[in-house]
Amino acid sequence: MSNNNDYDISDSKDCETYINQFIQEFTIRSAEIGKGTVIKRALPSRHKRLVGAWCFLDHAGPVSFAAGDGLDVGPHPHIGLQTFTWMIEGTMMHTDSLGSKQLIRPKQVNLMTAGHGISHTEVAPDTETKMHAAQLWIALPDAKRDMQPKFEHYPELPVVSKDQVEFTVLVGEFLQTVSPVQVHTALVGVDLTAQANTRTRIPP
Repeated sequence: MSNNNDYDISDSKDCETYINQFIQEFTIRSAEIGKGTVIKRALPSRHKRLVGAWCFLDHAGPVSFAAGDGLDVGPHPHIGLQTFTWMIEGTMMHTDSLGSKQLIRPKQVNLMTAGHGISHTEVAPDTETKMHAAQLWIALPDAKRDMQPKFEHYPELPVVSKDQVEFTVLVGEFLQTVSPVQVHTALVGVDLTAQANTRTRIPP
């Protein structure tokens, strides 16, 4: 997801290496996409360029809107990175210059590898009235920046439970459970949903 009034090419060179071992808090930015769909952008910022290879994070919603007034991000290009979309509520249609056309539903992931170049759109179906999603970008390593572009849809992700918390393993390995999502750098991404008031410890 990105502001549909800005169609500049995104490039992994925008994701400069920045390492900091301390927890930081900083103000996130907001932008409107579609009609009334506000996204909160945490990465990149002048305080934090990236976390590992994660170089971009938008959190959209949760929001409700009239049918036909939802997300509408027109054709825009990417190079040298992967876009990772995790749907939490609502649906969204992805189309791209490879000919892919995929509706993403809650608890599913769309992974688009831009490589040497791809263009895509992200649009809420006319009948959709809800939106809640996260989209992250992953900087490709130098050896992969010019690879062939491709698109992959993951309708099911592995889930493991511990301490009354449901962990959906989005990327990498967590609690001896491996995600099928294909990335090119060692990363971990996990969605946590507490089933009750509880406590748990996140392993290092």
